[in-house]
Amino acid sequence: MSIIRYDELTWPEVGRLPRQLPLVIPLGLRPYLLDGVAHSLRASDLGLLPAIPYGFPQPDGGGVARLEVGRGVFRRVLHGAVSRLARQGFERVLFLDGHGLARRWGLNGMGLRSARFSEPGEPANGGGGWPEDIAERVAIVSAGHTEQHGHHLPLSTDTLIVEAISKGIVERASDRVFCLPVWPYGVSTHTDEFPGTLNLGGRVFEDFFLAIVGRLVQLGARRILFSNGHGGNHSFLVNVVKFAGERWPQAFVATEWLHTTGPSLARHRQSPPGGMGHGCELETSYVLHLREDLVHMDRATTEMDFISTADYSMDWIENGRLIANPPWSDDTSSGIYGDATVATASKGKLWLEAAIDEKIALIDQIFEQHQRRMARRSERPSRPTP
Repeated sequence: MSIIRYDELTWPEVGRLPRQLPLVIPLGLRPYLLDGVAHSLRASDLGLLPAIPYGFPQPDGGGVARLEVGRGVFRRVLHGAVSRLARQGFERVLFLDGHGLARRWGLNGMGLRSARFSEPGEPANGGGGWPEDIAERVAIVSAGHTEQHGHHLPLSTDTLIVEAISKGIVERASDRVFCLPVWPYGVSTHTDEFPGTLNLGGRVFEDFFLAIVGRLVQLGARRILFSNGHGGNHSFLVNVVKFAGERWPQAFVATEWLHTTGPSLARHRQSPPGGMGHGCELETSYVLHLREDLVHMDRATTEMDFISTADYSMDWIENGRLIANPPWSDDTSSGIYGDATVATASKGKLWLEAAIDEKIALIDQIFEQHQRRMARRSERPSRPTP
């Protein structure tokens, strides 16, 4: 049996996969017995997608077991995770359920299949114990995605980058932060143009993470930062923090546009304006540093013919006053924006270090913001009850 890791493929490789290939999405981070799954499906090959790490009841699931959202919201998450796979023609998409979720939550008809874990114990790749002093830390919620990044980069590019930043934060500030496992299902609006790209759906994404914020606040968190690895998530994360600020004023909840936006970007780049956007010099350099085995530099391209005007252009972030979402195929045939050919692993290492520095600075500001706001509120006279 062979395991085909969906998110390690490029979009043309996904386009060539047989649509009868069984695709499985693990629930939780503990490793499953995939040989047994393949045998039960009578399959010689399995396509393995990123695990859904939290949001549901997980006995022995470590700290993430506490991050349970409502059944209705989670049902929508499951639907969003598979909807684009079905639209791309994949005929057999299943969730691996080692937690009895179908029975506990009655999620019949959602493609949950009972499966056994390969070994007992805590998750091998994150989701450890819950800190008792969560109120004294910043909870980091990292949001990646599974989407196309041209002919040369894997679908996991955004997730790989934001996960590396999360690990760096823990190494630098382990006593001040608590990092959730990276969430690998984000929002894309160009899923029909390039195979492989998934889309949880904007409203589902918002509702899920608003529920996660509520759960974190209920568990004692008072400082929460969404660390974002994917531009398509941004506007929806902004909505989450706006709603959260109104619902839970006792907590300071914030997000950012994207990682690596400080002066190091200009200091180390070789491409001109327009050379960084998507699957570009920056992201390719990151993945060369983190997972060189997943990069096909012989397929790297340059696509910088973005239709720009004075108030609408592309360079890592959209520039100018205009905000729009035209079809990607207007501006790119390979799926990238920018110049991937000048990427190097050494620049990826430098930019990762810079991104971690930027995040530590944001964490410092979040502590200051929360402390000063609580102090100001305590100084104000209480308002009379109407």
